[in-house]
Amino acid sequence: MIRQSGAEPHVIEYLKTPPSRPELLALIAAMGIAPRELLRQSGTPYDAMGLGDPKWTEDQLIDAMIATPILINRPIVVTPLGTRLCRPSEAVLDLLPNPDIGDFTKEDGEVVPAKKPTA
Repeated sequence: MIRQSGAEPHVIEYLKTPPSRPELLALIAAMGIAPRELLRQSGTPYDAMGLGDPKWTEDQLIDAMIATPILINRPIVVTPLGTRLCRPSEAVLDLLPNPDIGDFTKEDGEVVPAKKPTA
């Protein structure tokens, strides 16, 4: 979607190059979310680590994401228009300077209809 809008994304492979603690804290702050909202549950050791238990502090959850980066939900998109966890992926359209990309077919075959201009 980003490429179709005319921009070339800078992709960071977070499993190979995980964010530092200050970088992760800055992303969380920019998104205006709590660390728990950034945790990925599916396909991760989330359940085995018991991270659903409310006993975990925000600092402990951040430590878990730093130690086990697969726990970081993604994609996180940063543009001059903001920072957001783009799930579902079409949430990225609100962050693109040119969101008029027409209909878009995701890798799974789902069609995202063209974004309608706001009045």
